[in-house]
Amino acid sequence: MRNTARWAATLALTATAVCGPLTGAALADPAAAPASLYAPSALVLTLGHGNSAATATPLRAVTLSCAPTASGTHPAAALACAELRSAAGDFDALWARDDALCTRLYDPVVVTVDGVWQGKRVSYERTFSNECVKNSYGTSVFTF
Repeated sequence: MRNTARWAATLALTATAVCGPLTGAALADPAAAPASLYAPSALVLTLGHGNSAATATPLRAVTLSCAPTASGTHPAAALACAELRSAAGDFDALWARDDALCTRLYDPVVVTVDGVWQGKRVSYERTFSNECVKNSYGTSVFTF
């Protein structure tokens, strides 16, 4: 019985000596661990009346975060994130709906997007001839 106790104590000390430094190294520097497994995707979208962002009268602004889940103040965050993923974050690749019927009234609105998409800095500006034309692009990304 004394040999069994000695072997158990020896095994426990050996396990502690071998595995102890491994667990300590993992816990030693929590800053070295990544904060998230997802690349950041957080955007601020703004809308204003005018020909450019520099001269536009601001109307609305929303936030859109797409990683790890869709969130923000955008009214259709999940749909907007899905559309941006399918376009690989390229706002120029967003398409106009075929069923949109808009007047030719020229009342320019400008949309700006600033932030980060999948870890890369994004700065985008686009002027639409009127609000109807803006709403026809990207189905939900620019509809806010």
